[in-house]
Amino acid sequence: MPSNATGLPYDRVWNFSAGPSALPVSVLEEVQRDLLNYKGTGMSVMEMSHRSKVYDNIINGAEATLRRVLKVPDNYAIIFMQGGGTGEFAASYLNLFACKSVRDKQRKLGRPLTCDYLVTGSWSKGGLKEVKRLGGITNVVVDGVKSAESGAVSYHCLAPVSEWNLGKPEETAFVYYCENETIHGVETPSSLVVDAVDPSVPVICDMSSNMLSRPIDIKRFGAIIAGAQKNMGPAGVTLVIVRKDLLEREDPDTDAVRGVPSVLDWKYYASAG
Repeated sequence: MPSNATGLPYDRVWNFSAGPSALPVSVLEEVQRDLLNYKGTGMSVMEMSHRSKVYDNIINGAEATLRRVLKVPDNYAIIFMQGGGTGEFAASYLNLFACKSVRDKQRKLGRPLTCDYLVTGSWSKGGLKEVKRLGGITNVVVDGVKSAESGAVSYHCLAPVSEWNLGKPEETAFVYYCENETIHGVETPSSLVVDAVDPSVPVICDMSSNMLSRPIDIKRFGAIIAGAQKNMGPAGVTLVIVRKDLLEREDPDTDAVRGVPSVLDWKYYASAG
């Protein structure tokens, strides 16, 4: 196997990019071997039917491996989607407001619930912007750190929990945060958020850039979203791990359910398998 001055095979470089993840050479070599004829099927994975038994084995194997490695409880669905993290900005809001528990809570309150956002950098700011665009009522829990001297807001660290402005649990649909902001470099420990949020409020977390880098206590989250391209594989797949009770719906003809496009509908994908 050829190598260069870095000691890496095939003249590869050390890749520390915050963008697409580096893939193990062994994985790339296996892809290369199977590209023209996957496991003796006579065709590439890119050519086969997604309804075929061979492809079923691939996708079911991926789900089983994720469930084992991350210790995902049985009451959580694992969904492979498209649209990237940006698509999930909208999907998180639309799916939560279509679920039965949130609808019941909103009905009891008598007015729309708010969506709590921790803004710690570009990605969480993008999520907040998307929900506002869709008509959601938002509450900014924290927005960077304000300089005592100039009043300017920056995203170089996280404000202490004592300064957070969490909404009242009975008025909040969910709390959303991005665990690791790749542009501004702020990483928010998950325990800090889930410990601060009332257990009755689902926590939605974007873990795109640190998924599979450490153990996760999945059961403390309502849903976890992650673009595969950062840590898990090539771009094009988005992972959603969602508690199954958040997929329960009322009458499918309600405005909230009709407002969820199929391409962003967690329940649609979970039901399809």
